[in-house]
Amino acid sequence: MIIIPAIDVKDGKCVRLRQGDFSRVTVYSADPAEMARKWRDLGAQRIHVVDLDGSREGRPVNAGAIRLILEDAGVPVEVGGGIRNMETVETYLGMGAGWVILGTSALKDGDFLREACRRYPGRIILGIDAKDGNVAVEGWTENTDRSAASLAKKYEEIGLHAIVYTDIMRDGMETGVNVEATVKIAESVNIPIIASGGVSGIRDIERLAEIADPRIIGVITGKALYTGALDLREAIRASQRKFVQSS
Repeated sequence: MIIIPAIDVKDGKCVRLRQGDFSRVTVYSADPAEMARKWRDLGAQRIHVVDLDGSREGRPVNAGAIRLILEDAGVPVEVGGGIRNMETVETYLGMGAGWVILGTSALKDGDFLREACRRYPGRIILGIDAKDGNVAVEGWTENTDRSAASLAKKYEEIGLHAIVYTDIMRDGMETGVNVEATVKIAESVNIPIIASGGVSGIRDIERLAEIADPRIIGVITGKALYTGALDLREAIRASQRKFVQSS
């Protein structure tokens, strides 16, 4: 399991939201590319980047800032937020993104998601943002009655690289990863899962690592790293530790 630092970009700056609320924003850096270099130098093997403005407007808004991250990150980067057409997929992959994350389009335009996977096998990630188990879209501003598990199952055989599963109610709150929901979705599909939302400290990393489920390949962490509640090097060590399961 790898630890994936998150860089959320709003107005060209590195920020964090609380529970996906655009009115509850904290700015942590005016230079997202510098932040990416920091996480790389501390041992990150992958970085998670989201264009928050893009996710709400349905088009790339912070592509310039993301380009600078991709040019100098030095590690693979997954990019999401406002990717609603093939041109944007091609643009980000052409910039050097390792993967692009499609979320809203997966619910609203399944044919687009399937075609993206066909053209770029292994380079498309499905982002499922959930509130009370149901999918939220349009930058978390619109709730649906579609369950996260049923959406994941729908796209099980199209060649996704992974699913990023985010519990919106925990995102940016440092209240602990929703381990139970993460395990449930991992057990429901044969697609690698990346956990996201609510990491509060080293114990969350240890809990996920203790599960030792090979389907859970990573965990995204943001606010806990920025506040210092989680040390990235310590988190990486914990993610690689072999835990002995009690009988």
